[in-house]
Amino acid sequence: MALHLDPLAERVQRDFEARNAAREQALARTRALIRHCARAIQAVHRGDDARAQALLDEAHSLARTLQADLAPFPDLYYAGYTQDALKEYAEANIVFGLLRQGQLPEPEALQVPYNTFLRGLAEAVGELRRHVLNILRNGYSAEAETTLAYMDDIYGLLVTLDYPDAITGGLRRLTDIARSLLERTRGELTMSLRLQVVEQALARFQPEDGAAPQTQGPA
Repeated sequence: MALHLDPLAERVQRDFEARNAAREQALARTRALIRHCARAIQAVHRGDDARAQALLDEAHSLARTLQADLAPFPDLYYAGYTQDALKEYAEANIVFGLLRQGQLPEPEALQVPYNTFLRGLAEAVGELRRHVLNILRNGYSAEAETTLAYMDDIYGLLVTLDYPDAITGGLRRLTDIARSLLERTRGELTMSLRLQVVEQALARFQPEDGAAPQTQGPA
């Protein structure tokens, strides 16, 4: 007796065609989302806040469309490439929020899963370090201390989340990297402060108006 599998084959084919189309579209959108986020972070470091905000607005639209398109396909939404793009989206918003607004965006506002948000938060530490180093090129400043405090607070949160990688999406490795970046940045900031103190002390002993130091001749 024949099994008459044609109806099953048709249903499976329709499902696979829909999934494949959604996957291909999602791949294109994730690539665009990652590009927009990378450019937004670059704009933040260059001080072009208007450009950064415009790119983040476009990234927001891409992220919402991506999420809506994959709503019928949770397995595709939670696939690595989708969550990696949303991690970049979270990171860009975190960098902009901290460096330009002095506040951390909430994962609920960004509509990204907690583990994805936290991975973006961990990777934002590298961009905060970059900001500190850019500041230190012109000497120590209070802004560098504030940014270091952000890095410290982020690491303080990440280190408390000791859960398996299957839950966090590999957060432990990123936390270790964040700790290393924090320690290096703290050391460099300390050296910059000490150098500034030495330079200020030396400046107090410099002759005024470029005059040569007075020397005492023979009696």
